[in-house]
Amino acid sequence: MQTIRGREQRTALILLLPALLMLLFVFGYPIARAFWLSLFTQNLGTKLQPVFSGFDNYARMVGDGRFWQSFWTTSIFTTVTVFLELILGMGIALILNQRFFGRGVVRTIAILPWALPTALIGLAWTWIFNDQFGVVNDILRRLNLIQVDINWLGEPTLAMIAVIVADIWKTTPFISILLLASLQSISSDLYEAHAIDGATPWQSFRQITLPLLIPQILIATLFRFAQAFGVFDLIAVMTGGGPGGATEVVSLYIYSTIMRYLDFGYGAALVVSTFSLLIFIVAIALFLLNKSRS
Repeated sequence: MQTIRGREQRTALILLLPALLMLLFVFGYPIARAFWLSLFTQNLGTKLQPVFSGFDNYARMVGDGRFWQSFWTTSIFTTVTVFLELILGMGIALILNQRFFGRGVVRTIAILPWALPTALIGLAWTWIFNDQFGVVNDILRRLNLIQVDINWLGEPTLAMIAVIVADIWKTTPFISILLLASLQSISSDLYEAHAIDGATPWQSFRQITLPLLIPQILIATLFRFAQAFGVFDLIAVMTGGGPGGATEVVSLYIYSTIMRYLDFGYGAALVVSTFSLLIFIVAIALFLLNKSRS
């Protein structure tokens, strides 16, 4: 038995080896290259030749107020969007899991926002929140809720709310589809037996649905956290990080550091630090996922 299992494991490793080598080449080499570059001072605006500086770029990052402000902005954006998307995604998944006429069509329509290009969605929401011609201000005026147009993308707090709403609208379907697939795997016999015992729908949700969905919820949270923390195109199209850096996330700051200021060494240090943080959080999520399954 052990010999057969050992052969199966070796065969599986051989079959996975090409994919592992491809992942190592696609992900491992760029990160290793970025770490090596972060140990040098190389700014094409001042120095054409790289100069070895050790961990000076990382020490500079510790005292970089703009980086920490962008990190705080990214954390707020990620926390709010992921939390609300989980709640809304769960609600939509529960609705789409019910039997009703036209359910297939509704499911198809529900996934469209996530399937559309992010840059296109960002441009559409920019017009929706336009202070003069936007739909939001027009609706508020018709309801007599405002007398003066609101500059949604020109005020720091309102601009953050606008990009959060746009991201929630686009990516909530992703959460709902993942949870819907898990809901369909739960046997209806469990709910029927629970109802016979006198349980209410809310009790069935808390005692059956939610515990069985915890692994999928953790997976969805992990995916969305990585996507939201690395958000770039949506905010770049809608606000460009403004006004006054109020919506500048880490990815935009790294982009400006490398592409605008040509500071490759410091930009590489920012990339490595952000990647390390994501790996740390992913490791914690995987630990919790394995613990929930055991």
